[in-house]
Amino acid sequence: MVVRYIILNDFFENMNRKAKGTSAERELIHKFWKERWAAIRVAGSGSQRYPAPDLLVGNNIRKLAIEAKVTKAKQQYFTSKEIYELQEFAALFGVEPYVAVKFSKIDWFFLTLEDLEKTENNYVVSIPIAKRRGITFFDLVDQKMYEKSS
Repeated sequence: MVVRYIILNDFFENMNRKAKGTSAERELIHKFWKERWAAIRVAGSGSQRYPAPDLLVGNNIRKLAIEAKVTKAKQQYFTSKEIYELQEFAALFGVEPYVAVKFSKIDWFFLTLEDLEKTENNYVVSIPIAKRRGITFFDLVDQKMYEKSS
């Protein structure tokens, strides 16, 4: 009886985590479309044989592959495999790779792969790193800001 409860509890906890991630990805889709950026969510990203980002977004100037995470913690970890696959997909598809992190009660931050902090085996983004190195959603979609940095 206890084993069955633990298995079911783990199952529903994993489902809740996936639903939270899917909801966050959909939130970003709506935000991008509202700013006139085309955006799609890649179903099955992270659970298929080939590298695939969570989102593909773009306009007539920029194209991005995004790995998105939402967390209640003060930092978000990315596995080396997630970052490698994002990098590989972006290179093959000809887009810019980004990670997007939404911390609890704080809006989205977007970071390039170079902005991530390397740990012994993985990568991490903390709130201070996101605030220092990341950019906001509106800075990301602001054409004037991008054109100045090009």
